[in-house]
Amino acid sequence: MKLLKHGSEGPEVVKLQKLLKITADGQFGPMTHKAVIRFQMHNELHPDGIVGDITWSMLVHAPRLSNESIDEDTDASSQYFKTNFNQSIHRYHLDADQYLKKPGKNEYFFLHHTAGGANPYTCIDHWNRDSRGRIATEFVLGGQDYKSGNADYDGIMVQAFPEDGYGWHLGKTGSGYMNKHSIGLEICSIGYLDNEDRSYVGSKAVASQIISLDEAFRRKLKWHKYSDDQIEETHKLILYIQERDQIDMRLGLQQFIKKYGPTKAFEFQEDAYYGKIKGLLSHTNVRKTKMDVYPDPRLIDVIMSIK
Repeated sequence: MKLLKHGSEGPEVVKLQKLLKITADGQFGPMTHKAVIRFQMHNELHPDGIVGDITWSMLVHAPRLSNESIDEDTDASSQYFKTNFNQSIHRYHLDADQYLKKPGKNEYFFLHHTAGGANPYTCIDHWNRDSRGRIATEFVLGGQDYKSGNADYDGIMVQAFPEDGYGWHLGKTGSGYMNKHSIGLEICSIGYLDNEDRSYVGSKAVASQIISLDEAFRRKLKWHKYSDDQIEETHKLILYIQERDQIDMRLGLQQFIKKYGPTKAFEFQEDAYYGKIKGLLSHTNVRKTKMDVYPDPRLIDVIMSIK
């Protein structure tokens, strides 16, 4: 079969789109590219978005191959793993000297966002080459480009180091223990927007990438909208970490929401700052100055659904 990639067009693209069960318009655009990446991830192939012989074979023969292993020379199982919650996670680990050995079990799970671009691999590459030390979270979740709406990396979950490692991801808090015994998720998002829909770096967001909160969070009403895929994948990861690390995710944010309401729940909490509150928390719960994860109503629904 013909090699296909972003920009390809014609009857082969139509066939590809039908196999992917997406709109078959014959144009290999961003949505087709994203669909190919997702297919490759779920089938433990290299997620480059290019449809070559191996990806074609998996697409055409998927039912027959569903219970068979991939040939050894194309087996990428060491690069990916699947959880019990129908989630594929790509291992894209930092160099070994860029994270530390965890001294014990995780007791806290923190939600962050990057205040940056949509590509989770770029985020991890930046951590690998910066000079700030071993600063990283275990997981990074790809998102949408707020300037163009491009969604090639939207919903792609990446692991930055193995589960027995940790990085400094909280900054200065009242508990050094908390950083060493916590896990973090960075959600790719540019963060807050001003009244003219511009980010803190001055670029304007497309309308589809904007959410306006009913109540200002840290004096900001407009934010870069988390995608539906980001919300879904965040939910799956919370459930996976609850199972893997035995962290009670009903503690922390769910308790704050019940007591204070969504907006105040994501604000600074003194007991959380000193490490007294375990469970699921936001970076803003322990840092007064961080413009971090905000109370998106769909994220609130996820948190409140945890049993």
